[in-house]
Amino acid sequence: MSVSSALSAGFGVRTQARISDLEAKVDPAKLTQLRKSANEFESQFISQMLGPMFEGIGTDETFGGGRGEEMFRPMLIEQFGKQISQRGGFGIANQVYGELLRAQEASHG
Repeated sequence: MSVSSALSAGFGVRTQARISDLEAKVDPAKLTQLRKSANEFESQFISQMLGPMFEGIGTDETFGGGRGEEMFRPMLIEQFGKQISQRGGFGIANQVYGELLRAQEASHG
């Protein structure tokens, strides 16, 4: 089920309204910071999931390989995680964002 069909069926509508209510109470600069933190969390999560996929892949000596590739592969995986997250990711950032908003409300009354 797609997100739009889930929303049209009524799933998540209350949650979406609740998030909008919470956003109205929080400073816009803080909202930007919370969204950035949620996106970074998802990016790191995806990178951690991708890491083991690359462990079994050997290096091709023709195009480099060796110690240099070992050093830069984690950076490549991190960039893959960022790109996947920026292109929609897994939806984890939205969930984390909602929880951060709720935590913000709880800490400030």
